[in-house]
Amino acid sequence: MTSRSIKKTISAMETSDGAGVRIKRSIGQSQAVRLDPFLMLDEFGSDQAEDYIAGFPSHPHRGFETVTYMIEGHMLHEDHLGNRGHLKNGGVQWMTAGRGIIHSEMPQQEEGAMRGFQLWLNLPAKDKMMPAGYRDIQPEDIPQIRVTAGLIKLIAGQLELEGQSYTGAETGGATRPLYADIHLMPGMTLDVPVAAELDGMIYLYEGHASLAGAALQASAANVLSDGTRIELEAGPAGARMLLIAGKPIGEPIVQYGPFVMTTREDIEQAMRDYRAGTLTA
Repeated sequence: MTSRSIKKTISAMETSDGAGVRIKRSIGQSQAVRLDPFLMLDEFGSDQAEDYIAGFPSHPHRGFETVTYMIEGHMLHEDHLGNRGHLKNGGVQWMTAGRGIIHSEMPQQEEGAMRGFQLWLNLPAKDKMMPAGYRDIQPEDIPQIRVTAGLIKLIAGQLELEGQSYTGAETGGATRPLYADIHLMPGMTLDVPVAAELDGMIYLYEGHASLAGAALQASAANVLSDGTRIELEAGPAGARMLLIAGKPIGEPIVQYGPFVMTTREDIEQAMRDYRAGTLTA
């Protein structure tokens, strides 16, 4: 098996979104900074209510999926389909915008820490107009894999670790997403197979760690080179990181705000549909 290294590093930039929520954006900080099939990766985290309290009032999407992983805090999702989901510590919301969805994500706390990530996962052209869908994934439904080096929460995809096969809470899809939250104990090493057809990144969000002997940058998308496995080593205080990978789609991407299609004509149609109130019809 061929070990992967750090191909390039995309440092997260501080910005705001929604009604003023402070975030750090790596993938997607501009439309030229993407990693097929991923459009955007945001980290949010603060114990100051003014950084998150305004939330994300009602807004539309078309043409992709959003995956929101809450490490700490409480957010309420509501959408035009009538879904109402409480996203709490360790939970995930997997939303397929497809043809169109209108939703809101609003904090359900007025103080304390709120911390997590939102990933935008592109859909191939053939799936962009599929019916919208939504799934609440509770913390207890996410497999927690205890290995010698620490703990892995497998949100999506499949892994082979220490002779065992594991399946995440979400599987399938054209892009075969792999999404794992890896917690390594101090000084421990871990080898993780990652299929050669998947492009991926590691986002270190706590502690220090290295990949194939090279230090991982914190709060950054550490984009992986080609290969079939990753070799991780935690620093003296341990480390927590996201491993995110998927099969590239290889199609044109045309984005206008919350709409992501493959042609300008499809974007203009999305805008017309939204103005006419038929985006979700």
